[in-house]
Amino acid sequence: MQLILKKYKSIVFDCDGVVLNSNVVKTEAYFRTAKNLGATDAQAQALVDYHVKLGGISRYHKFEWYLREVINEPVTEQAVQALLDEFAGELEVGLMECAVAEGLVDLRSATPQANWMILSGGDQQEIRALFAKRDLAKYFDGGLFGSPDNKDTVLSREKLNGNLQLPALFIGDSKYDFEAATRAGLDFVFLSDWTEVADWQDYCQKNHIHVCSNVNQLNSYA
Repeated sequence: MQLILKKYKSIVFDCDGVVLNSNVVKTEAYFRTAKNLGATDAQAQALVDYHVKLGGISRYHKFEWYLREVINEPVTEQAVQALLDEFAGELEVGLMECAVAEGLVDLRSATPQANWMILSGGDQQEIRALFAKRDLAKYFDGGLFGSPDNKDTVLSREKLNGNLQLPALFIGDSKYDFEAATRAGLDFVFLSDWTEVADWQDYCQKNHIHVCSNVNQLNSYA
């Protein structure tokens, strides 16, 4: 794929590990959430390992799996909500302090033809509040989207309503990002600097994925 950013009508960004250096923040928050609610170290680590394995997938799914498969408790709305609330509290400080991708403002200036969207596995209300507080929402005129809707659902819906227009580019750092982009007919770029995908080099080579180190490097294609 020849990457020419000016040809895209829409550019979709994953949040964690792409726009924000927040993958480590979230991984640590999963561990502390489980521990705070009575888990052993092994149980908390199992949740962390599942989270890393399923990068880009909603926390709702991960907590349901944790209740069912790790601590063998009923997957009730109350039990999931307790985990969600604890997790949100653990995240709040870290997300306000983590680094924003260098070159983001320059890239926005270089792609005036494209509407920008955030598409995250994180909680949608949380992302919208965070981006407002950090004065980042203004760059994403196409909207900020997250769970409980998964990425496939959002991409399909936004294409249908005309907000996401092709040709479009998805910029992500997980296997799920690539898979969702492919299913929706979007081009894809993998950002490697902050990814938690251990075998990303082999995966990207096998799937012929264009790789950039970070957002700043994307500016060379603008």
